Amino acid sequence: MAGFGAPINGRLCAPADRRWLDIGAGNGSLLFTAEEYGFIPVGVDLRSGNVEMLRRLGYEAYCKDFRQLDNVAAFNVISMADVLEHMPFPLQALQHVHRLLVDGGISFISMPNSENMVWRLMDHNNVNPYWGEIEHYHNFSRNRLFKLLSDTGFQPLRYGISERYRICMEVIAVKH
Repeated sequence: MAGFGAPINGRLCAPADRRWLDIGAGNGSLLFTAEEYGFIPVGVDLRSGNVEMLRRLGYEAYCKDFRQLDNVAAFNVISMADVLEHMPFPLQALQHVHRLLVDGGISFISMPNSENMVWRLMDHNNVNPYWGEIEHYHNFSRNRLFKLLSDTGFQPLRYGISERYRICMEVIAVKH
């Protein structure tokens, strides 16, 4: 993988100047992993308790809408794990992610997939909780997400099913 340092214990590590922004940082677990891989981790979350906890642990963290992050150094990776579907304007959100990334930067996005077989089974049995999820502004299919990524200057590199939630998709896309 271009841009990564030498393997340590069999894992590729990032050079020390690489930055990773986690949008919706929550408990910080993804930031901790980014740091283990050699990235400078930065978190943003709308919940002040999460941000204060991260700051107490010595991490750079912001309690604000990530679209208010303008005067920060560019990021090599931006993650949005189970976040984009909670945003009323996902096109504008991905446009801002694009602006915050370095050329060739990577975005990691996960969310429920409305084309997934589990989704369809829940629909068939009239037990799909996502239709009543008030915090979800959008339900995305793989096709819809890929179109949105393309429209905002990203090329999907990898698609997978989440190990955590079998109904969710995980996408890695590169800024082009």
